[in-house]
This record gives sequence, C-alpha cells and structure tokens, in this order.
Amino acid sequence: MKLLSFKYDGKTLFGPKVKKEEAVWDVQKIAEAVGEEGFPASIAEGVASGMDFVEQIRNLCEQAREHEGMDSFKYSFDAIEWLSPIPRTPKNVLCVGKNYADHASEMGGEGTPEKLMIFTKSPTAITGDEQTVSVHSSLTSEYDYEGELAVVIGKGGRNIPKQLAYDTIFGYTIGNDLTARDLQAERKQFFLGKTLDGSCPLGPYIVTKDEIPNPHNLSIVTKVNDDVRQNGNTGSMTVPIDEIIEELSKYVTLEPGDVILTGTPAGVGKGMTPPTFLKSGDTVKISVEGIGTLVNYFK
Repeated sequence: MKLLSFKYDGKTLFGPKVKKEEAVWDVQKIAEAVGEEGFPASIAEGVASGMDFVEQIRNLCEQAREHEGMDSFKYSFDAIEWLSPIPRTPKNVLCVGKNYADHASEMGGEGTPEKLMIFTKSPTAITGDEQTVSVHSSLTSEYDYEGELAVVIGKGGRNIPKQLAYDTIFGYTIGNDLTARDLQAERKQFFLGKTLDGSCPLGPYIVTKDEIPNPHNLSIVTKVNDDVRQNGNTGSMTVPIDEIIEELSKYVTLEPGDVILTGTPAGVGKGMTPPTFLKSGDTVKISVEGIGTLVNYFK
C-alpha cells in the first residue's frame, strides 16, 4: 500500500493512493461515514499497529467502493497539497553517514567509518513532495543533495536484536538529505549544515513493508534538472538496515513514526569536478525503485 499525507480544503489528511488512479482516498472521511470509531488521526498515530492499521485502511476503502457517495471520498492529486508522509516525527530524523563506500570515497578523508556514523535533522527540516525549498543563499553557497532510502519505524522499541529488526519497520519512503557543505566544514559538526528549514524532503509515499520484501536491492537515481547525478543501489550499503536498527536502538528508543535515512550513494555535488551545488531554479528528482519519485524545486 502507498500511503500519503496531504492538505485538502485547509485540513491535514492522509490516505492510500487509489489503485490505477492519480488520486487519494480520504480514509478519515470514510471512517466517519461508515461509523468506525477510534480511527487514527494521522499516519504517525497508526503505524504502531503495523499491518493491522493497513488492513483497517483496506477495509475502509472496500466499504467506500460500495458506498453511494464513493466519489466524494477521493481527491485528485491535482487538488491536494503534498506533505511529508510523516509531517512531524516524534524526535529528530535519524541519519546514517557514509554508508556507501563510493560516497565515502568521493567525500575524501578516511573513507567508510569503522562504527556506524549517526547524525540528526530537526523535525522542522521536514517538507514534502512537490514543495519549493530555499537554497538558503544568505547562509550557504554549497547546498547539496543526497538521495536516500528512508525507513519508517512502526512499533519501535529499545535494544532490538538484528533478527527482529524488520518486525519494527512499518514501511519505506524517499529522503533528500540536503546539506550545507560549507557550514558542515566551518562548524566541525553536522547539525547546523544538515538541518536548515526544508532540508529534509520526504515522500511522496510510505510504501508498506509487505510491498518491499527486500529493501537491499532497490535502485536509487537522483536527477538535477534531468541530469542523472546519482545512480546507485541499496545493495551497496555498508551497514544494512537490520544492523542499523540494532545499533541505534542500543542508545535510543525507536518510536512509532521515527524516520531513519540510510545513507546516500556516490554522485553528490561536492564529489563532482568542479564541485557543483544547488542554485535557485533547480529541480531535484529522486527515484527509488518500488516507491516512486520525490520532486522538489529550489529558489
């Protein structure tokens, strides 16, 4: 199932993509119409229930198809404003650094770290598909893109063993770990260069984990103005997702709705000769196999 969050008529809503249509079901409206009480108010609220939440949505959509007001329960993509599937995470977005050997190499230094490299991005950095993002020209002249597979945590937990890690996952989405390289270098730390407003586009959908049985064989392609910059595969991760979850959960409790960015392959702007950074007027499209394409415009 492909789930999205969106705004329609001033309200923040969510629902699944309508099969074979460029439209979304308003499942909250359906729940009200059929008298289903206690339905989650957001994806973030529902993911803790895992596949039970997915089955609940499926049942509502089946009821909508049989309802005389069926068309009133769905909206065309042209009529909505896209939001991040998780508009606000419970804590900072958790990010893995230098998790692809080719990217570690293009960035110079000592290459792939011996231990998992973790940094975070503030929830205020989150934005959605089809949104316009500032290049923050008053703060940086080296704003860069990083296309990534993102993991959305379902039930979560602490001290999660590797063999149970996938049980904690609700689904997957696409992330762009936008980075001010000059701020990162000047400050000798990651946070300020990684967390400017709008620097964490996520979307367009969360694809539930049942539709992506192997997250380590997905192509990742990033285009800037239709020029292919990154062309990698999640199979090249140095530390796989189950080990990431095992290691992270030793130190921090993973909560429903948490998002983990799993790293980026080679092809970022800083790695080009000469380095080529984002500018006003650019469009970045990140496609991950089985999920879709995250599109953002820069000004």
